Amino acid sequence: MSKKLLMLVGDYAEDYETMVPFQTLLTVGHTVHAVCPDKKAGDTVATAIHDFEGAQTYSEKPGHRFALNYDFDKVDVSDYDGLVIPGGRAPEYLRMNDRVLEIVRQFDSAHKPIAAVCHGAQILAAAGILKGRTCSAYPACAAEVRLAGGTYAEIGIDQAHTDGHLVTAPAWPAHPAWMAQFLAVLGTRITHE
Repeated sequence: MSKKLLMLVGDYAEDYETMVPFQTLLTVGHTVHAVCPDKKAGDTVATAIHDFEGAQTYSEKPGHRFALNYDFDKVDVSDYDGLVIPGGRAPEYLRMNDRVLEIVRQFDSAHKPIAAVCHGAQILAAAGILKGRTCSAYPACAAEVRLAGGTYAEIGIDQAHTDGHLVTAPAWPAHPAWMAQFLAVLGTRITHE
């Protein structure tokens, strides 16, 4: 059965962490509404490509323009089956938006599946939903997970972690594991013949 999902994005969200989950979820037949505060359907956000090139942290390059397909102001959490939060730089300012935090809290209190990757954990921490939970994130966000009362999952960059209805991963190399675990929590079944 097709699910209806909400994706929270903003300028300089990580390109792969926005584009790949969006397209993956559409590919398996789900509806995904990509929204951003203060923007409407048809507006775009700039994305950034983060890569691991041997420096002490990731590098950043310009990504694509990502088109939003729904109005942020029209979001009603009761209309959705799950939430997706990409990483990148967008979470550091999206977590300052009270409506974004309320949306996350509503998904969590309804026990609806939430998928967050990389810096998406900054939004989870700011929403106050990590206490007593285990959460993966980009390693630089481990302190925020712990300060929010969560346990930071130290897993490989290509792995994901599920804690109840919360599915998290450290960065885009984990997409296969992250999306597989999120689809399982959603109840999406893919069969091969």
